[in-house]
Amino acid sequence: MKAREIPGAVSRYVNVNGINTHYYEAGAGEALILLHGGGAGADSFGNWRGCLAAFAEHFHVYAVDMIGFGFTDKPAPGDYPYTQQARNEHIIAVIEALELAPVSLIGNSMGGCTSMGVAVERPDLVGKLVLMGSAGVRAPITDELKAIMNYDYTTDGMVRIIRGLTNPDFAFDDELVNYRHGLSIREDTKQAYNAVMGWIREQGGLYYDDEYMARITHKTLVVNGKLDKVVPLSSAYRLLELIEHSWGYIIPACGHWAMIEKPQEFTEASLSFLKNA
Repeated sequence: MKAREIPGAVSRYVNVNGINTHYYEAGAGEALILLHGGGAGADSFGNWRGCLAAFAEHFHVYAVDMIGFGFTDKPAPGDYPYTQQARNEHIIAVIEALELAPVSLIGNSMGGCTSMGVAVERPDLVGKLVLMGSAGVRAPITDELKAIMNYDYTTDGMVRIIRGLTNPDFAFDDELVNYRHGLSIREDTKQAYNAVMGWIREQGGLYYDDEYMARITHKTLVVNGKLDKVVPLSSAYRLLELIEHSWGYIIPACGHWAMIEKPQEFTEASLSFLKNA
């Protein structure tokens, strides 16, 4: 299985600390990294193909597959700690290897959590942040989140995940289900995903403590779907309370996947913030 093409973008790899890391590159100008979420079968193609071109009209865009996902390496769990700190360190290494600093980051869910971690650990590398349906705040573990954490690697299980991630009126097709399912059932991906979700279960969720997030000094846009059942509105409001220089944008009739459910509105709001805030 090879990485799919995104029109106008080039599929590339960079080796960082022995991890062969896949990303899509497009556009010119100031650097912007897009980080996907952490659900089963997630990768940059699935998350960003509908809006990468719009961002690339204004920025030099890098849509990175996080470690354990997509077409980036998936070390055996015995050789690699699939913790949030490890993901933060991996993206920091990517930024340094590609010499992108300062770079703005847009992160969905786990990608948002990772964006925040990079901003706290290495504030010198980061410009602005867009956190969309971002993990990072301790919140109740809903049935929709349980479907992600306890994924059974079946197509029915993938359908349950997608339904939980999107608004009730969102129409998804077999292509989306089959693509994400196909990625998820590769043996190295399964091992990595089990390790990621096992660590999250042990922690009781994917979050930082309040003091850690309050260390973010960058201008930040917090985006949330009004119908998000994985990261509720209360989490978005808490991020706005904790991050001093933050703005909020709530999208009605939208679940956890604003970049897929409402791509035009999401990209326009994000671009307005990135260019003008």
